[in-house]
Amino acid sequence: MRDFCQPEVIVTHESDLDGLVSGLLLQRLAQRLFGLTVPLQACHNHNWRQRALTERCAWVTDFAFEPRLDRSSWLVVDHHPFERPPKVARLIHDPAKSAALLCYELCAAQGLASPSLDRLVHLSNVADLFLMDDPDFELATDYANLVKSYGFWNLHALIGGDLERLLDHPLLEVMAVKRRVEDPLGLAWSRANLVPLSSEVAFVSTIVGNSNLIVHRLLREDRPPYPVLLTLFRKGNGMIIASLRSRNGEAQQIAELLKGGGHPNAAGATLPRSIQQIPEALEYLRHVLNPPPPSEPEGLAGLEAALESSGRAG
Repeated sequence: MRDFCQPEVIVTHESDLDGLVSGLLLQRLAQRLFGLTVPLQACHNHNWRQRALTERCAWVTDFAFEPRLDRSSWLVVDHHPFERPPKVARLIHDPAKSAALLCYELCAAQGLASPSLDRLVHLSNVADLFLMDDPDFELATDYANLVKSYGFWNLHALIGGDLERLLDHPLLEVMAVKRRVEDPLGLAWSRANLVPLSSEVAFVSTIVGNSNLIVHRLLREDRPPYPVLLTLFRKGNGMIIASLRSRNGEAQQIAELLKGGGHPNAAGATLPRSIQQIPEALEYLRHVLNPPPPSEPEGLAGLEAALESSGRAG
């Protein structure tokens, strides 16, 4: 790791447990390598794509590598698909591992592993990759739901930036009760409230329960005629987040139409700031997902009409 530069900032994904764990692990790695606490920034996909990249050296995790990140002395640790390999940036990438697991492997190489971190990274990996056959799957989703329910920075403050304090946190009892009580009620409601947005996408109305688990049960058990199911979440600042799930890789393609990204079957996007309410979001999504057929340019249409008229006159 001698070729790792000293970062001015560490940037991670704000929306999920994988972003929280991977960001804090990179902070710990920087402390071990350089003896200082590097500032941590967390962004949603939309904010990240608009962020100016002014740092000479930065570490980025849980965001897909893209050409604008191909900067000398930059490090990207991620597992999302990317278009082309870097020329000058350092990319650590494995689609079969979460960003947290990739960052933890770097930490372990510097003697920063521990049984507590082993456990936490395992749970984060199971939740982020949605490994439903893992025996810890339900518990892992409870951990992931902590970030969804309480927010990245609120949870960061509760644990004081100390990852080990997240293990067996009292708030997990709340998540477990919500899963047992709310999820069956929410699943029944959502089954009766699918709203088509296009021939490929349907909006799943959710009122209680873990929306990710509900959507995956709909995809697995009900097999609806829409390959992609979408849920919407309105944040406290008014921004609306779209979460997309599928079975055969269609979710990422739809997310990219919405200027988002993610995994083939689990992706997301932030809608424009001008959209503040769910009904507005549904109208916006219908417009984007059902573009009108291309019309002929006015000039070309006029020329063709003139030629036809000339031919009839001749």
